[in-house]
Parts: sequence; C-alpha cells; structure tokens
Amino acid sequence: MTLRKTARVGVVGLAAAAMAATAFAVPAQASSGTAPAKAGHEATQRAMDAEVEAGIPGITAQVRDARGVWKSTSGVGNLTTGTPRGTNDRFRIGSITKTFVATVLLQMEAEGKLDLDDKVEHHLPGLVRGNGNDGRKITVRQLLNHTSGLFDYLADEEYLDTYMRGEGFLTHRYDTLPPEKHVKVALSHAPLFEPGDRFSYSNTNYILAGLIIEKAGGRTYEAEVRDRIIKPLGLRATSQPGNSIRMPRPSSRSYSKLFASTPDRIDDVTEMNGSQGWADGDIISTTGDLNRFYNALLNGELLTPKQLKAMKTTVSTAERPDMSYGLGITRFRTSCGTTLWGHGGGMLGSTSLAVTTEDGRHQLAYNRNGDWSTGSPQNIMEAEYCPTPAPGS
Repeated sequence: MTLRKTARVGVVGLAAAAMAATAFAVPAQASSGTAPAKAGHEATQRAMDAEVEAGIPGITAQVRDARGVWKSTSGVGNLTTGTPRGTNDRFRIGSITKTFVATVLLQMEAEGKLDLDDKVEHHLPGLVRGNGNDGRKITVRQLLNHTSGLFDYLADEEYLDTYMRGEGFLTHRYDTLPPEKHVKVALSHAPLFEPGDRFSYSNTNYILAGLIIEKAGGRTYEAEVRDRIIKPLGLRATSQPGNSIRMPRPSSRSYSKLFASTPDRIDDVTEMNGSQGWADGDIISTTGDLNRFYNALLNGELLTPKQLKAMKTTVSTAERPDMSYGLGITRFRTSCGTTLWGHGGGMLGSTSLAVTTEDGRHQLAYNRNGDWSTGSPQNIMEAEYCPTPAPGS
C-alpha cells in the first residue's frame, strides 16, 4: 500500500517517499557498499549514505545497466545489533504490488476473461454501493489508473488510529483483516468526484482489483500472481504473506515513528499481519527480483503489445508535473530529462522504489528500512540517472 501523508504518522507518497515532517537522526553508520568506486555509481552511493546520515537506519539497492549488476548498501539492518543491511534483503514492497496486480488483470483481458471497460458492478455485484458510491459507474480501468473517485481507506482517521498509529498499531498489528473490511471503510465516505473526472490515488481501487481477479479467475489473487508472474519469471525471493506476520530471511528489521507526541521514538514494526496490505501492497521481494520483473514487463515478456500500450497510457497526477500514472505503473521524468517507468511503495517501516528506462537497459531498485522523511523523495533515483560529481572532484 502507499500511505497518505498525515500529521501523526510517518507515511509514504506516490514515489515511495517518506513524507513525515520530523526526521530523527540515528547515529550514522559507515557504508557497507559492496561495489568499488570504479563501478560508476558513486553519486548513487553518496545519496544512499546521505539518507543514512540524515537518520534512515539503512538502505539496500541494486542497479542493472550496460556495465552489469551493481549491488550496494548503506547503514544498518538492525538498530539494536548494528548488523549492516544486506544486498539480498527481502522487504515489504508496498504499492509496487500494484504493478503486479495490473499486469494480471491485463493478462486476463487478453484472454477474454474480462474487459478493462467492464463496470465494477459486473464482477462484484452490489459491493460498491452507498454514500453516493456506485460500482455501476466505475470501470476496471478507472480502478487501475486511480480515476474512480473512491475514497482511500488509508485516509480514514479511525482506521489510521486503529491500525497504523501509536498504540493502535501495537495493539492490532497481528489482526487478520479481510479485503472487504477495507472496502467497507472506504464506502463509509462519499466519493471524491465522479468516475473519470480526475486522478486521486486510492488504495481502495486495488483492493477491488484484487477481488475482481478472484472473481474473473476463480482462484485467489495470490495464486494468480504466483502462477502468472512469480513462477514464470523465476522470482524466487518474491512471496505473498497471506496472514503471516513474519518476514522471510534474509531480511532486516523495519522501523517507524508511530507517535507524533514523541517524534524521537522509533519502533520496530517488522512483524505485522500481511493481510493488512493485500492486493494494494502485500508482496515481499528483493531489489534483484524487482529489477527482473520490470525488465520483463517493459520488454513484453508478460503482456501483449496492446496490453502494454494500455498500461503505459497515463493520466495526469496534477500535483506532480514530473509524474503521470498509467495502469499500475508510474511514468517519471528526471531533472535531466530521462523517462523512467516503475512504482514506489511503502508500508510501515519500509519505503521502496523500482524504476527502469523504457528499453529496460538501466534499472534501479532500492529499499529504506525506515518510513520517515529525510529530504527530497527522489534523491537516490536522481543520483543514479542524473549523477553529479562529488564536491571537490
């Protein structure tokens, strides 16, 4: 899932940026980068180290380009033991899950199991009703590009207090939440606008998308993602947690600032019930698997040319002229003019980004094991694709 900005909890924006107002400076750790300076990613390493110096516990990253594969880390994976982050760490990818979900639905369309212009009502009769919400007016496409107008359940204050903030999270972190719970929370609010009128990022859209996958395919959302993407691509470090609370190994600890009243407090939030994310953000993966996934996607291994074109047909995000949104995928424009495709993602304690050039030849994926802001959300991406020399060089 991608967490909305609020005044009371460290949260994540569309590009996997941590956007909380206050950053607590944990002791800076020496970089444990695994590649020498001559690898050509010095600016990227500096940006990672700067995040750690500003307070993020640790970062792991992988780049794939014409020079090969570069893996590096900075900071620690465990604030108690000081164990460094690992290059093969598994982590919760949050809303990067949305690209997997959209890919499955586009495959289903190619197979004639559904149409992107089907109404939600056609697949989920009677589910999206009440308070002005009407599944008879919303298409599958509008779910995938966030133009449905449906309220984001993660913007509901009661839900945030119960499951995402302070003592609420600590009390309920192990609760199993069915997807219908998230839908019910969203439908307790009126829609933000008429379907198709504009873009507004809503995790509710992908909860419904997951339910449509199950209805159209006759199997669980998890089975469809596993058999259509994870297994065929050999993503051996990628999994879906179901209602498990634990992270597979190797992995680092994840940290969050849950209490606005004590902004210097950092809690270990590694363990949480995976069902609290589901199709809007439950997948666990690695930087290497994410790079493999986006390379395959952009090179046509997963979708027909028609479906890939539909995925890359974007709508304006309004607030960010350097970004636009397709079907489960974001189009980024760097400061030096490079076009990138990918997605950001965040869960409590984890913020990630995976992007690639259109030809799939230059890829970056990284994860931060802290969810608060330390400055510009895209510094690492900018450093990789628009590098500047080190001061004094």
